[in-house]
Amino acid sequence: MAGKVTAGQIADWALAQDGLPLIYSSATPDVVRAAKDRFGAETVAARIEAFFAETARALVAGGVTRLITAGGETSGAVVESLAPPALEIGPEIAPGVPCLRAGPDLVLALKSGNFGGPDFFAGADAILGGAA
Repeated sequence: MAGKVTAGQIADWALAQDGLPLIYSSATPDVVRAAKDRFGAETVAARIEAFFAETARALVAGGVTRLITAGGETSGAVVESLAPPALEIGPEIAPGVPCLRAGPDLVLALKSGNFGGPDFFAGADAILGGAA
């Protein structure tokens, strides 16, 4: 909420990594509660979703061809931000989670809720890598 880290900084960091970088938001319950009390739950959620949407745009602009997004609202914000003309459903990554082609050079996995097991991200990366 303080803007100490920008989406561009996070995208630059991820683009410099080898392997599959993980970008996430986390805080203790007390910190989350304090932020919601100060700014309002909807404002906090909207800012986090906007941050990840902007990060996704920066990653794709930087050449990323595979994105795995977790969280239903965050996934929606990312897709809306990328604004693909269409989504083509591809192979199933986990029950209820298909691979999606969002353009000639971009494939997505959009995980919400409790879908996928403990190895979901590695499995999604492998499947998306074969679909790109």
